[in-house]
Amino acid sequence: MELSAAHHRIPLSDGNSIPVIGLGTFSEPKMTSKGDCLTAVKMAIDAGYRHFDGAFIYKNEHEVGEAIREKMAEGKVHREDIFYCGKLWATKLEPEFVRPTLEKTLQVLQLDYVDLYIIEVPMAFKPGDEVYPRDENGRWLYHKTNLCATWEALEACKDAGLVKSLGVSNFNRRQLELILNKPGLKHKPVSNQVECHPYFTQTKLLKFCQQHDMVLIAYSPLGTSRNPTWVNISSPPLLKDALLNSLGKKYNKTAAQVALRFNIQRGVVVIPKSFNPERIKENFQVFDFSLTEEDMNKIEALNKNIRFVELLMWCDHPEYPFHDEY
Repeated sequence: MELSAAHHRIPLSDGNSIPVIGLGTFSEPKMTSKGDCLTAVKMAIDAGYRHFDGAFIYKNEHEVGEAIREKMAEGKVHREDIFYCGKLWATKLEPEFVRPTLEKTLQVLQLDYVDLYIIEVPMAFKPGDEVYPRDENGRWLYHKTNLCATWEALEACKDAGLVKSLGVSNFNRRQLELILNKPGLKHKPVSNQVECHPYFTQTKLLKFCQQHDMVLIAYSPLGTSRNPTWVNISSPPLLKDALLNSLGKKYNKTAAQVALRFNIQRGVVVIPKSFNPERIKENFQVFDFSLTEEDMNKIEALNKNIRFVELLMWCDHPEYPFHDEY
């Protein structure tokens, strides 16, 4: 399948399709000014992006929605050109909260439906409006997790037309199998969004997902910000890698473009986050070159099996996903 800047959707198992590159919109609220996300999404649409990855807990979905609506009003895009992924957070996994939470996202975006709605983490926290619930001693307040019950509530949202496709994020193989093997499964998860880049290639999970017609969506496809409060900074910055930079010289591309192209050629969807105008444009310019099989193998060999995003603060949760090999 020949992917281009104008045509770069790949099929999902439910008959829908997903653009193979999207703009991640997570930003650290302390580091971001009001309107940054709005401007970034508008610039991204102008640069050719059609896929936007967001979440209610990012606190900027209203800006994403506004940008999309502005560009629709300009006639630059139609709603069906745009692919928006929203996320169901850990405090909203009880079945009765699922639809109201999705409806809240739609209300904030001012859209009639989202294209993909995913369970953000497979771990339930104490239900309520406190995003990160802790007790008076600062200990996390967890909740019994029933992923199959949450999934059934999501299926009802799809049947009601509020979402086109359903997926998950940060699920390991066992947690994916819980859903896939659920008696009476109506709608399969079409995707699993996980950390994936040349230092953490996810080969086994990718193979498992492909065997079950699920698309792997790579967050942090260029590594992450170096914020030590939630990032494992013992791993070296990916974009300083010598091989990625030498391949960049070979193709007259940047290390970032090589890293993105690597995943795209493996059938992995990438959602690099940037609010920087130059980098937003640069990250999208990955359709005018391709890596040889030899290049791909060399990049694959960079795998260190090291996560930048370990979510260690929740490693004592019974459903913490990263104790398993994959």
